[in-house]
Amino acid sequence: MGVEFTVSVPFERFPELKSIISDRKRWKKLEDKWSYFESYWKPNSWNDKFKFVFMRQKVKEQRKGPLQLELFAPKSYEFDYKVIVTNKVVSVKHILNFHNGRGSQEGIFAESKQHAQLEYVPVKKLNGNKLYCVIAMMTHNLNREMQIHAFEQEHGTTMKRRALWSFETLASFRKKIIQRAGRLIRPQGKLILVMANNSAIRDRIAALMRN
Repeated sequence: MGVEFTVSVPFERFPELKSIISDRKRWKKLEDKWSYFESYWKPNSWNDKFKFVFMRQKVKEQRKGPLQLELFAPKSYEFDYKVIVTNKVVSVKHILNFHNGRGSQEGIFAESKQHAQLEYVPVKKLNGNKLYCVIAMMTHNLNREMQIHAFEQEHGTTMKRRALWSFETLASFRKKIIQRAGRLIRPQGKLILVMANNSAIRDRIAALMRN
């Protein structure tokens, strides 16, 4: 479908990765901590080959036992490894940053589960749960859409693909805007919502209402 992706490869699912890494002699330096090599590989259960990026990060080894009272102690290092499979045709640095930026996307799912109850299964029937899921997604998207239309874009596109706006979560939006004490009055027959005077909240509601 032409969708670019990066996916973490679980070592326990593909034990062949251990031998590929242990047999590797030359690693290319990416930065001070990271080094890598690339290989087009296909597990036996797959139909096609993909680009696998093998990466290792230099980390300090935990020292065990009593510390020696010397002028200095030599630092020893070990490596943490991870493997990324991707179809992106860019540099390894771009692949790593793009992959590490997935936390922003995972935050969307976490917010939807916690504040829009996306993970809740309300009924035993499939269609009922489908409807509930759609409503939860619409709730989340409406919150984002209002903020996109009401406020200026704050960021440009980055390698990590962070959001272009600094969105308020549904929880914050609910406490600031929806769950506020107020009264509906009708002076001279015109319906008016009366709330405590708060200039910041007033300006925010006005910005949302303009759009």
